[in-house]
Amino acid sequence: MPENVVIGAGPAGCATAIALARAGREVLLLERSPEPRESVCGEFLGPDAAAALRRLGLDPARLGAAPLRRMRIGHGRREADVTLPFPAWALPRRLLDGALQEAAGPALRRGTTVLGAVPMGEGWRLRTPSGEIQARRVILATGKHALRGHPREGAPPPAIGLKLHLAGVAMTDAVALLPFGGGYAGLQPLPGGGANLCAALHGPPGDLLARVRAGSALAEALLRDAYPLWDRPLAIAGVPYGFRQPASGPSGLYRVGDQAAVIPSFTGEGVALALHSGLAAAKAILAGQEAAAFHAAWRRRSAGPMRWAGLAAHVLRASPPAFAALGAVGPLARLVAARTRVAA
Repeated sequence: MPENVVIGAGPAGCATAIALARAGREVLLLERSPEPRESVCGEFLGPDAAAALRRLGLDPARLGAAPLRRMRIGHGRREADVTLPFPAWALPRRLLDGALQEAAGPALRRGTTVLGAVPMGEGWRLRTPSGEIQARRVILATGKHALRGHPREGAPPPAIGLKLHLAGVAMTDAVALLPFGGGYAGLQPLPGGGANLCAALHGPPGDLLARVRAGSALAEALLRDAYPLWDRPLAIAGVPYGFRQPASGPSGLYRVGDQAAVIPSFTGEGVALALHSGLAAAKAILAGQEAAAFHAAWRRRSAGPMRWAGLAAHVLRASPPAFAALGAVGPLARLVAARTRVAA
């Protein structure tokens, strides 16, 4: 029986598995995909994400990430352009997850889908297409996807997340936040050219590029010559932005990444929260801390960034022009950007 089974080899799951394995603990990392692939994500790495990656032996620049130095915000005819208050990078998830999965080494088992997990005595029984796996602890790192039988309690109304890689876009060193009717999008450069468009919205997506272009003069200018590199956007429904795992849960089931907290995507803090929650879960397990106590500690640690992100998201939904006007004030924009970072 493996001591620890991690379900999901994204940033959170890999961080947990790598940290446990380096501490000499037995760990099995299960990933349903046979190889690294893209997922719905803004692909933004701030200094806290970079710090966590370096703890795991990885560096954004060496992975080929594109440096980011500015933030642009547009709505209607308004536009703001401010300097980021910290170094940041853009890196596709396929490259990031691939590097993390390689660092996980022999702990990783690809092509394994977990169909369910139930308590069994002092451990857990996991059901897979090829048979059952028993473990003392389960670390749930399935991202925005819930595991059957273990929904997120008290999750707020869900949104739809979309992601599309584009050509014909020149982003240089800036990330752009582009509100539009019914949602918002983030646009940032891809290493080697082109851009990643990631959007959150309520209701049917329709023509994503057309909707984003209609939101602002900035979006129209940036996306004028854009064309998709994929046949269709990646999509995920039921994204509960603002969710935080309560200080509870069954014994031996640790939630990390988006299973522990789902920060609004415009903050660019999702990958950092995933990495640091995984490292924190490993530290808690090594210290003998129960899952509920870990959830309580992570809820406290993520409270500040989630509160500031929630406030900014409220302004963005209620009045995109006011949000854009706030963004035009450099100190305010930099304050919100700094306050939504998770402490490294």
